[in-house]
Amino acid sequence: MIKNKYISLIGFIIVTFSASAIGGLTTRIYKEPWYSSITKPSFNPPDWVFAPVWSTLYLFMSVAIWLIWINEKRTKNIFAIYFVHLFINATWSIFFFGLHQILVSLIVILIIIFFIIWLMRLYFEINKFSFILMVPYLLWCSYAFVLNLSLFILN
Repeated sequence: MIKNKYISLIGFIIVTFSASAIGGLTTRIYKEPWYSSITKPSFNPPDWVFAPVWSTLYLFMSVAIWLIWINEKRTKNIFAIYFVHLFINATWSIFFFGLHQILVSLIVILIIIFFIIWLMRLYFEINKFSFILMVPYLLWCSYAFVLNLSLFILN
């Protein structure tokens, strides 16, 4: 049983980081020269910040959903919501870096934030630590929303 628990954790990490891989690949291919040419706000972080922040957030998200998976109080719809949320998360980089659609990306972030809050509410009833693991993700996406809004206004 314990072995199966950790195999499922690895599965959630792989699936969750696949959303990251899609975004990362899109970013690497389509980011430049477009991103360097747009006007950025003064609070835009340096590029090197994004990889460690997102890696940490994806790990937290993986552990959070895994803790729900191994909990007897889980419901099936939580996993559907989580996977839809991951798909939407992966589309942000496609719209922003791939298609250069800043406004559409802004809308996508709002949808992601909606899903994060929804998942957090569901997690809270099942596993409080899962809820806590999602807090940094919500904060980062809220910051990303403000950053994306600023990019839309400036460009």
